[in-house]
Amino acid sequence: MNSIASILAAAEAGQSPDDAQALLLADCTDLASLMASAARLRDQGFGNGVTYSRKIFIPLTQLCRDVCHYCTFAQAPKRVTEPYMSIEAVVALAREGQALGCKEALFTLGERPELRYKTARDALARMGFASTLEYLRAAAEAVFTETGLLPHMNPGTMTPAECEMLREVSPSMGIMLESASERLCGKGMPHHGSPDKRPAVRLETLRNAGRARIPFTSGILIGIGETRRERIEALLALRAVHAEFGHIQEIIVQNFRAKPGTKMHDAPEPDLDDMLWTLAVARIVFGAQMSLQAPPNLSPGALPELINAGINDWGGVSPLTPDHVNPEAPWPHLEKLAADTAAAGKHLHERLTIYPQYLRGPASWVASRFETPLLQMIDADGYPRTDEWSPGEDMTPPPPAVVAAISRRPAKVSTDVAAILARCEAGKLIEEHEIVRLFRARGDDFSAVCQAADRIRQRENGDVVSFVVNRNINYTNVCYFKCQFCAFSKGKLSENLRGSPYDLDHDEIKRRVLEAWERGATEVCMQGGIHPQYTGDTYVSILEAVKDAVPDMHIHAFSPLEVWQGAATLKLPLRDYLKRLKDAGLGTLPGTAGEILDDEVRAILCPDKINTAQWFEVMRAAHEVGFRTTSTIMYGHVDRLEHWARHLLRVRDLQRETGGFTEFVPLPFVHMEAPLYLKGRARKGPTFRECVLMHAVARLALHPHIRNVQTSWVKMGHAGVRACLNAGANDLGGTLMNESITRAAGASHGQETSPEEMMAMIAACERTPRQRSTAYEGVSDERIAAGRGAAELAEIINTPARKYERAERRELLRSRVEVR
Repeated sequence: MNSIASILAAAEAGQSPDDAQALLLADCTDLASLMASAARLRDQGFGNGVTYSRKIFIPLTQLCRDVCHYCTFAQAPKRVTEPYMSIEAVVALAREGQALGCKEALFTLGERPELRYKTARDALARMGFASTLEYLRAAAEAVFTETGLLPHMNPGTMTPAECEMLREVSPSMGIMLESASERLCGKGMPHHGSPDKRPAVRLETLRNAGRARIPFTSGILIGIGETRRERIEALLALRAVHAEFGHIQEIIVQNFRAKPGTKMHDAPEPDLDDMLWTLAVARIVFGAQMSLQAPPNLSPGALPELINAGINDWGGVSPLTPDHVNPEAPWPHLEKLAADTAAAGKHLHERLTIYPQYLRGPASWVASRFETPLLQMIDADGYPRTDEWSPGEDMTPPPPAVVAAISRRPAKVSTDVAAILARCEAGKLIEEHEIVRLFRARGDDFSAVCQAADRIRQRENGDVVSFVVNRNINYTNVCYFKCQFCAFSKGKLSENLRGSPYDLDHDEIKRRVLEAWERGATEVCMQGGIHPQYTGDTYVSILEAVKDAVPDMHIHAFSPLEVWQGAATLKLPLRDYLKRLKDAGLGTLPGTAGEILDDEVRAILCPDKINTAQWFEVMRAAHEVGFRTTSTIMYGHVDRLEHWARHLLRVRDLQRETGGFTEFVPLPFVHMEAPLYLKGRARKGPTFRECVLMHAVARLALHPHIRNVQTSWVKMGHAGVRACLNAGANDLGGTLMNESITRAAGASHGQETSPEEMMAMIAACERTPRQRSTAYEGVSDERIAAGRGAAELAEIINTPARKYERAERRELLRSRVEVR
């Protein structure tokens, strides 16, 4: 059936109309039904988000060989002061935009003026260029090099060679198709005398851009004499090009505005209903995933209606420069744009000139020069970082807007998010796509996620916030692995990183254990690099040294990597080796060395380390022989939201099987000294919003199977910890006494948070502090008293590592270690 109702129902179910069905929409006058369907489709693809790009507008030249009858941007040579903006003026304008937080430099220019005007040819010759597009390349190069702003070009029609040339200096470009109707190029029509406006020419440029893998913008201009059917034909032509190359990142629907001084100065403008009809049809034709944009300055007073017609983007908005194409229509202030967006129940947030889907995944859509700058500008979902906060850095406080949103009452929560949260609160299991959706929460959805997590925390843990008094002892920083996130280990290639190679002797280990006990500790947490001369016996001897010093000290030690290594060196099954560790005094195991439990990420992050299956083999075996362990995630580097979701699901699955995890500990990536970041291949850690969401979503996804969610003061800082306590976390981890691994990566939150400071942090959140044991049980009054007012730590002694032969042990990790 091809009724309008069936076409709309099929579109909402994921089956876009074919060409014949789409053309039937030309006669549809039921605007309410079209808009309702379009809005639901938009919500499927973009949730409650509406985006914009913070830009400056650079009119490189207003000379143009075309004579579009509605345009005031193009000018004759006698009406411009200079044929081209100088590169100095372009860079100066870009610097002003940079100071205002802009990230995009939009280059707009007339089409090939040198083919019409001697003035243009002479100006280019004086500057040493053969064409306007060559000059555009130089201007874009200068802007990016001098300011870091991302050029986005509207260069007009291009040959394949020109596409390749400009791709090197611009991560995204665009050309408006405007119309696919050759009729509009006839005599007396708006494109008459404009050779670059012929549909075939413009569509070929779009194909050239697709072949060059350039993320591209296009769209239609309505109200210039075309019919509704012709609008749909133009949309279908764009859809066909996108189906071939996958490079069209957004569709713009722009409404004609009559301008004095043009041949169409008295032409009727499309009314609001006509604009809404076109937007709704465009959304239905392109489906849920295509970004659909309407310029906000061309429909003042009607922005909520545009949102209700299915758009998800406002395009570039400048705090500095006017819209030179529509100078009579000023940009709305961002505060007003956010308010109008909120009036439609949506949340305004920033994007880059290149859309997120072109920044996700291994296949690059940009020239190599842009890969590192873009990576370090974005979050895990491909949207820009909008504040300076990073994990481990104590100079920048958490962004106030995010902190406030945690507890702000949401006005309107997306239907799908509300349904997922209801399932979580009912103790139902949620799946990967639902977890990803929660990680994408912004605005009211973000508030709702945090508050649902906090309600579960309240039911599970009450108002008690726990911590353990412990000491970190990292017994060696010598390691033969090449984990790309680690600035702690010292091997042949990492001598330039913080500290010298050391390997603690047993006397120093014992001294630190005894000192920790005297300062109230109930636990020592012990991990280290994988020293090439360590065997399984080495780890046993470390346990014996601790128990010799303080028999009652709980030992929380050895990551799954160390356990695997120890078993492999002794050729023991995992269970047998774990039992030996238990007999020697090991109490519990940390769930570190997991990073992201997905081998797609591990192949980049730690390719020579144990893989996901091996990590779980160790943990399953540990639980089966009676150990309790923690579980962790180290996130915010090269990973994506789906990797986070898979990690949570895999941890949840093992917990449902064994019940052996005591807690889940999010550990945000600290980037400053990490090798992968210094090589330009990692992000700057998660954003503060992402950190809060990791704690909240972990609480939701792991409920009711893991009852404790810990937040790390070393990574988050004290202010960040307080925020996470309102988003599902109930534990602050350890006082640590000596924290060295995160500090080696560049963190500056200190080595210790005393019991008194822990209690003050907790009290500031109006919660009840509780000192706990490693197993979340109570501790004696004697231990509590010993930790209050403890003496300053003595200076540590890191025993210098002896020279050693670099024994080859990596094959042990790839060999089969028996479990039984």
